[in-house]
Amino acid sequence: MLGEYRFTGRRAAEISANIEQAVGAGELEPGELLPPMRELADLLGVNPNTVAAAYRTLRERGVIETDGRRGSRVRSKPATTGREFIRVEVPEGVRDLSTGNPDPALLPALAPAFAWAAERGDREPVLYGGEPVDPELARLARADWAADGVPAGPVAVTSGSLDAIERVLAVHLRPGDTVAVEDPGWGSLLDLVPALGLRTAPVGVDDEGPLPEDVARALAGGARALIVTDRAQNPTGAAVSAARARALREVLRGHPGTLLVEDDHGHRIVDLPLHPLAGATRHWAFVRSAAKAYGPDLRLAVLTGDEVTLDRVRGRQRLGPGWVSRITQRAVARLWSDGAVDAGEVAAAYGRRRDALIAALAERGVAARGRSGMNVWVPVPDETGAVARLLQAGWAVAPGARFRLASPAGVRVTVSAVGQGETGELADAVASAVRVSPGRGYV
Repeated sequence: MLGEYRFTGRRAAEISANIEQAVGAGELEPGELLPPMRELADLLGVNPNTVAAAYRTLRERGVIETDGRRGSRVRSKPATTGREFIRVEVPEGVRDLSTGNPDPALLPALAPAFAWAAERGDREPVLYGGEPVDPELARLARADWAADGVPAGPVAVTSGSLDAIERVLAVHLRPGDTVAVEDPGWGSLLDLVPALGLRTAPVGVDDEGPLPEDVARALAGGARALIVTDRAQNPTGAAVSAARARALREVLRGHPGTLLVEDDHGHRIVDLPLHPLAGATRHWAFVRSAAKAYGPDLRLAVLTGDEVTLDRVRGRQRLGPGWVSRITQRAVARLWSDGAVDAGEVAAAYGRRRDALIAALAERGVAARGRSGMNVWVPVPDETGAVARLLQAGWAVAPGARFRLASPAGVRVTVSAVGQGETGELADAVASAVRVSPGRGYV
């Protein structure tokens, strides 16, 4: 090992930067064992405590992991090689179904709401020391949560759901703690967890949400947190059913110290009822983003949870960005109160496209999943080959490797860009791509 890569650095920051750069460049590969601290210290002519500090920084950055006497090694999915780079380059003329974006035609016009919010801002400027949460946005969010059975709690506003999840994890967990995550699951979240220095415990997902037996196994194995997507799970479209929610709450009752984080990814784009788990543990958080229903560029999510969690999140937020633009908050509140999005109509539009593709694939002998939202998950024997063959046929889909830890290969098809009359052609292409014999896949 020491002869294959030339480690450099005299200070902890230099050593950690050298190793992180090597991981990012592929010179140190995922899973590769690093030198013992004393051995590397002798090689570099530094104190072992300097190398220990460098390794600690790398663990906290999600680049390496340490397992007692077995030593330290590059993580199998290091944070320096983010999943956003596992994507396809879409040539001109190819239909792009890989992005996960909503249909722009189903998004509301933002100009009137922002003009109203800006005019109010001119009359009532928000200055330093003001309230971080717009009262009307908080009132509307609380009313929605109460109607859906989410327990009452304080309200915070963050720059999107991933920002909310990061803040909740950061105020409760320490580097080395384990988080139970859905597998397949949201690629950005699967990158975020190790970037915080945390470990992932994969939990299987079917159409009704996380599998209770997998959750029980992860929590019994020491996972301190569980992240659940309630509806329109990315990438499979799963939605937690009433029966699954009861089973998961029963598991959580046996682990009351678990930090529970729920992401209602399908808020106002699905018509399935919400079955929340919030309140099943002492510490919990529930987040809703405006991105999918109102526009990704809004970068706004509302968050509630237990008093301790929200107090910590808001306290830490005050030391950073302070607050999310009140103009944006007021504009979103206006969109909500004006009924700018007809959730039933949007859900039906995505549902027709999703159901049509799943049915067309079934007619061609291909199984696919997609209970809610705008994505369809297609299991494939050869992920790399399927993506390449679909590109050749004129369709770009997302490689499943962006969303997987230990689950089988697949591809994600975003139906929001599938036009009328295109379903049959797309299903033919997918069926042809899937049936080719397996080869090398993404890792």
